[in-house]
Amino acid sequence: MTTLNSNVPLEPDEIADLIALIRESADKLHADRIDRGDLKILSRTLRELRYAFKVFANYRGRRKVTVFGSARTLPDAPAYKQAMELGKAMAQRDWLVVTGAASGIMEAGHRGAGREHSMGLNIMLPQEQAANEIIRGDEKLVNMKYFFTRKLMFVKECDAVVCLPGGFGTLDEALEVLTLLQTGKRDMVPVVLLDEPGGSYWRDFHKFVDRHLLGGGMISEVDTSLYKICDSVDATVDELMRFYRTYSGMRYIRKQLVLRLLRPLSADDLERINADFADLLAKGQFVQREAFRDEADDFRHTGLPRLAFHFNRRNYGRLRQLIDAINAADPPAIVEASAERQGPSD
Repeated sequence: MTTLNSNVPLEPDEIADLIALIRESADKLHADRIDRGDLKILSRTLRELRYAFKVFANYRGRRKVTVFGSARTLPDAPAYKQAMELGKAMAQRDWLVVTGAASGIMEAGHRGAGREHSMGLNIMLPQEQAANEIIRGDEKLVNMKYFFTRKLMFVKECDAVVCLPGGFGTLDEALEVLTLLQTGKRDMVPVVLLDEPGGSYWRDFHKFVDRHLLGGGMISEVDTSLYKICDSVDATVDELMRFYRTYSGMRYIRKQLVLRLLRPLSADDLERINADFADLLAKGQFVQREAFRDEADDFRHTGLPRLAFHFNRRNYGRLRQLIDAINAADPPAIVEASAERQGPSD
């Protein structure tokens, strides 16, 4: 059997059309007389992703936080200690902590979470970047040759992203996540840029964004809603958990964006959302309803209420603000432990 993101087992004949398309593409590569070097890239990419999908499929019913940061951070550094505290705090909430599996911040996140709550995506480099001792040899560790396949898995499988200080790789990963959120290529997740106490790494980054990107008209002001800067683990954990206080996930059904909620909104809250976020609508209104018939494949969430609307698919910073408004609505959401462990968005 094969498992897709909805965690619904599918028989081979239910995915036969997709397998046929893959085979058809492979046959066309031969007819196109593609260079052998290019074919090696395609072959390795397919094998890497197939194995990574297989590993992560067993854990799609659990929340995961991807943690980025420098491999060079030493154990006595404040950021290392923060990453350990973050890993421990998220493991206590039964989240899995996904890192690049190497040393520094990656090792610290795993050390705090412990082996049982750690997953790793190690990159194979010429100098042979070994996996840290916490995740080494674990079935939840995937070794990958290409950065682009690794980054795909980091972002595709997570429910939250936390970035600590790091080098080119950390900045690359952080900016890719923000780009995907800004353009709607990734379902909305909370992104926290975590400075050490009193530190200015990410605050200086925000100053650069404010002065050059926003000041130069290259982004919109609401795009800065896609991330939050914190300098404490407690504030970071609060931000991640608050994001799933009422909001649970999203998917598109019949040209409508459908937000899954852990509890229904009150009539007053729904009226307020229709008034305050009308700019997100291509037409119609925000409507609260039960699950669509098209969502029958998503059996874990069929009993949850939905907020459905025709999203203009332009302003994703405002979409994040809508989710924040939903989570801030009273009365407080009643979230059972099983709901907190639901898998990533469809």
